[in-house]
Amino acid sequence: MPSDTRLPPLSALRAFEATVRHGSVSRAARELHLTDGAVSRAVRELEGELGFDLFQRSSRAVLPTPTAQVLAEDVAAALDRLRAALARARRTAGPGRPLVLSCEPTLLIRWLIPRLAQLQAAIGSERELRLVSAGGVVHFERDGIDLAIRRNDFALADGVLAEPFVQEHIGPVCRPGLAADLQGVLLHTATRPGAWDDWARLSHTAQQSTRAIRFEHFYQSLQAAVAGAGVAIGPLALVADDLASGVLVAPRGFVADGSCYQLMAPRAGVPGEGGDAFHTVLAWLRAACADLAPPPLPPAVGKRQQSPKRGPGTA
Repeated sequence: MPSDTRLPPLSALRAFEATVRHGSVSRAARELHLTDGAVSRAVRELEGELGFDLFQRSSRAVLPTPTAQVLAEDVAAALDRLRAALARARRTAGPGRPLVLSCEPTLLIRWLIPRLAQLQAAIGSERELRLVSAGGVVHFERDGIDLAIRRNDFALADGVLAEPFVQEHIGPVCRPGLAADLQGVLLHTATRPGAWDDWARLSHTAQQSTRAIRFEHFYQSLQAAVAGAGVAIGPLALVADDLASGVLVAPRGFVADGSCYQLMAPRAGVPGEGGDAFHTVLAWLRAACADLAPPPLPPAVGKRQQSPKRGPGTA
C-alpha cells in the first residue's frame, strides 16, 4: 500500500505539473531540460507512489484526469511557495551572499560586460556579483534573482519596483564604408522584428531596400554590422562603444523611441539589505549612462532633421 505521509520525489512532482500545464510530455521535457523518456518515467513513478493513474494515454496525447488537474494546481502552488521560501532564505543568508543580476542578453554582452569591473567596484569587492542572461518577465523568487535590467516593453507584475536609468534611441548603424548608401542589405532580428519599421515611422523615412539578412538574436545583427555585412538598427546604448571607437557610424542619427531601460527588483526587498544593492546599482547605472547622448549628425543630415516635417524626439 502506498504511504499517505511519505512525499514522492520532487523531480516527479515537477515533471507531472509541467506535463499537465503544457498538455505535452515533449514540451514539459524541454522546459525541464530532460528527455521525453525521463519525464514519462517520472510521471509513472508518481502514479506508482499514489496508486492510481493520472493520465488517459493514447498514441497521440496524454490527457490528465480530473483528479490530476486539481492535483497539478495544488502542486504548482506548493512549488511556488517552496521557491519563495528558498528566495527568502537566500536574501537573509548574510552579507556574503552573491548579488544575482539578470540582464537582457544584448545589453549584457555589448554594454554591461565591458563595464563589469566598475560595477563590481560600486557594489564592493567583498560581495560576489553573478550575472544571468535573460529577457522578458522576471520571476525573482522562482529564479533566485535579486535585481534585473530590462527594457520597459512588457507589463510589470504586482510588487515589482522599476526605475528607469537611460532612454532608448535607435538609428541605422554600419561600417563607415557603407554610410553613403543605406539602401543596401538591411539586418533584421527575430527578437526585435519591428525595429526597422519603428525607425522608419519615427524618422519619417521610407525603406526602399529589398535585400535583407535575418538573425535570431539582436546581438547577432549588431555583430554582423560590425563585420560589414550590412546596416542594422542600433539602440544607442548597445552601439555606443563601437561609435566611440569608429568601428560603426550612425549616418542618419538617432530618434527616441519612447522606451527606456530600467532596473527592477521585488518591492518587498527595497529598502533593506536588498534595497542597499538596488540603490547602489541604480546610481551606478545612471552615472555610467550619463554620457549616452546621441552623437552630432553631419550638417546635411542635421538640416533635414530640423525640417517641420520631422517628428518629435529626433536627435
